[in-house]
Amino acid sequence: MSGTKGARSRRFEGGLADVAQAMNASVDFDQRLLPHDVAGSTAHARMLAAVGVLTEADADAIADGLAQVRDQLASGALPWDPALEDVHMNVEARLIDAIGDAGRRLHTGRSRNDQVALDLRLYARAAVADLDARCATLQRALVEQAARHVDTLMPGYTHLQRAQPIRAAHHFLAYVEMLTRDRARLADAARRAAVSPLGSGALAATTFPIDRQQVAQALDLPDVTRNSLDAVGDRDFAIELVATCALIGVHLSRLGEELVLWTSQEFGFARLSDAWCSGSSLMPQKKNPDLAELLRAKVGRVVGAWVTLVTVVKGLPLAYNKDLQETQEPLYDAVETVAASLEVAAGMIGSLELDVAVLRAAVDRGYLVATELADYLVNKGAAFRDAHDIAGGLVRAAVAAGRELGELSLDELRAADPRFDADVATWLDPARAVDRRDVVGGPARGRILAEIARLRAQLGATS
Repeated sequence: MSGTKGARSRRFEGGLADVAQAMNASVDFDQRLLPHDVAGSTAHARMLAAVGVLTEADADAIADGLAQVRDQLASGALPWDPALEDVHMNVEARLIDAIGDAGRRLHTGRSRNDQVALDLRLYARAAVADLDARCATLQRALVEQAARHVDTLMPGYTHLQRAQPIRAAHHFLAYVEMLTRDRARLADAARRAAVSPLGSGALAATTFPIDRQQVAQALDLPDVTRNSLDAVGDRDFAIELVATCALIGVHLSRLGEELVLWTSQEFGFARLSDAWCSGSSLMPQKKNPDLAELLRAKVGRVVGAWVTLVTVVKGLPLAYNKDLQETQEPLYDAVETVAASLEVAAGMIGSLELDVAVLRAAVDRGYLVATELADYLVNKGAAFRDAHDIAGGLVRAAVAAGRELGELSLDELRAADPRFDADVATWLDPARAVDRRDVVGGPARGRILAEIARLRAQLGATS
């Protein structure tokens, strides 16, 4: 029902069937759009007055009435009426009740199709600002953990097998990088959402002499849409935002998995504050990392929201179709799920305590310096593949003897290759091994300190 989204008029003899009305209504969830709906309507009314379609007195009455209705609905002083179908009709009906005929003139030159498209774009922009701030808070928590553990060595892993020694700070900063990319994607999503569709009407714009740029400027939107059919008939800005939320959720899921592993008795690398764990209804000794597990799982519903959005939109003819109402709940759920997950993740990281001794003991077991033996031989003139084979043979010999590489004698090393000399001992020291990796993006102490300083300056003081 173009332009009215199902509103009843004299065109219809009776009301919707009860079950049809329940399915058709969206006010239970689209009331989240209240502040954006009022902002858009206020800008629209001011523009109509500026071009002479409304009087200044009507525009003033509308603006004052909208602010009053917004505050009353938000506070609960006015109840939401599901019979009015959605946030837009709830606001408009209450406005008319409050100010009379002037309220009936507000909808001149627009449709609920371009109205809801505007509201959702404003919602998406506000959601991005909130999510970005939450990402930054988590980044700051990670950077501060990194600062506390610049000199804490731990195993780096591939295939969940101990691989090479790294600094724990380097591990924390890896998640800062993921979140940096997430924030860039959020910024991209905000930029494409921040375009005003108001003036597109139901599908074919309007005959009134509106000023679309004035409305956009009043709402701090840099531009207006260029095709009325596309403006009311697509939700790709919402799909993009939810896709970004899904990627944030993936990164938080990986972080949650590592917290689960690190806090297990099998790893014993870390402890979480009691504020972020729960107990067992049966086993008194249990301290379960439930919130970390939920971080790991929440991404499923966010990915599901993205799948819902693309599935709803994929086969729609132009322009507006009621199907688009089904894009709203997944959008809100994805945004709110990720917002809560980011807050929980920041709390857990802030409370995390690493067991430095256990981490160091893990570094000293598992032949993590095997690559150093190969690099040592390369520095003595060997080809890397030959050096790799020699180091692999030494690992096999150490495993058979039940010893670590550092426990092999110089004679045993020389038996494998005469180029080994006494200075090889310094290559088998994990701390020195880490600091030899002194390249941009590497785990050397100087690089980590520089990265922490850069990120602190970029992110500002811990809030």
